Amino acid sequence: MALTFFVDPSRCIGCRACVHACAECDSHRGISMVHLDFVDREASTQTVPMVCMHCEDPACARVCPADAIKRTPDGVVHSALPARCIGCSNCVLACPFGVPKYLPRYDQMMKCDRCYDRTSVGLRPMCATVCPSGALFYGEPSEMAARREIPTQLFQIGKQMVKTNVRLMVSPTTTTLTLDVADFLAEVHHAG
Repeated sequence: MALTFFVDPSRCIGCRACVHACAECDSHRGISMVHLDFVDREASTQTVPMVCMHCEDPACARVCPADAIKRTPDGVVHSALPARCIGCSNCVLACPFGVPKYLPRYDQMMKCDRCYDRTSVGLRPMCATVCPSGALFYGEPSEMAARREIPTQLFQIGKQMVKTNVRLMVSPTTTTLTLDVADFLAEVHHAG
């Protein structure tokens, strides 16, 4: 069975070990492709590791006018090819998860590539090798069976259904995670 990448936000302790380890990956030039987001900065210190979800039909690649973003047969969506990237940032705007970053220093979009230099030869991604709490895990799906959360790879974002290769651990009653900015705006409007 193929190894799978899992993100379990409920286990993140905000230690930033994943951020530092990612920068050590040989292909990342000392730049971390993982970052931590705060769930509710005002009310909590809870963080969530943000990695590329490696969509099966990546919006970042679809909107790239230079055809610089490639997806491998095993489902890894790479950073823009340096020789092709024109720095337009279409990919940054198109990603439903907000992952790609345009780096002016390199005039290139870069993002998590699941440490492809490692995973393509059977090693685990750097972030998953150092995560002390299991918030980032790369391995056999059967190893996740003992957790109270279940994996999902389906996200309803507005009217778009997005299927990813990375699994997000969610409540056992959730099969598809709905993320819609319009829903959030409606709540804010009614609250004010």
